[in-house]
Amino acid sequence: MLFLGREALGGDSVPVYAMPRMKRFLETNGPWSQLVQLKNISIQSIFDKEEIRLSSNLSVIPFSVPHRDEFSETVGFKIVGPNKSVLFIPDIDKWGKWSTSIIEKIKKVDYAFLDATFYDGKEINNRNIAEIPHPFVIESMELFKRLEHREKPKIHFIHLYHTSPLLNEQSAAYGKTINSGFKVARFFEQFRLWYLLEVLFSKTFSFSRLIKPKHRTQQHEN
Repeated sequence: MLFLGREALGGDSVPVYAMPRMKRFLETNGPWSQLVQLKNISIQSIFDKEEIRLSSNLSVIPFSVPHRDEFSETVGFKIVGPNKSVLFIPDIDKWGKWSTSIIEKIKKVDYAFLDATFYDGKEINNRNIAEIPHPFVIESMELFKRLEHREKPKIHFIHLYHTSPLLNEQSAAYGKTINSGFKVARFFEQFRLWYLLEVLFSKTFSFSRLIKPKHRTQQHEN
């Protein structure tokens, strides 16, 4: 949202989806509150486990996950397309702290993009992990080894910290992860939810109008 204010784009009621605590935070803390006051953004309330319909064949379901939550909720998302679905959890403390079984969640989707901030404790041995909790990749792989062989390729590890050995495809850690049946996400990868790309392309024009600057002239719009 850094570029949606009058200093940059000057957005016109750009929809911003937020859980209750995040909504209050944006409305009562600068500089974000100015975006609300000037109507650069329009906050759309979302709630735990309540479906958000984006189109007739695309929906998103937010769900709370345990994380530090100093200023707002932490959520994951299930994205449901016409034929395929995605589990997206970039941040969580530990899988065991969640009241939901991550194993069962993985079984019910086609793709799972999961928190892989730290590969193991060695890469951050100068910090207190209790202050920045995440499931280590080695812990996740140990947990996920009980999955059937066909389920493992669904898992794409994401949200890698800059110290992660998974950023180096020549590293032993990367090789172990791939050889264990899992994947490490790469920039610019595309994943189809059947004809999801067609849905997105059909909305390109309306989306560009949503974020047009307030002071753009009619001549520029044409």
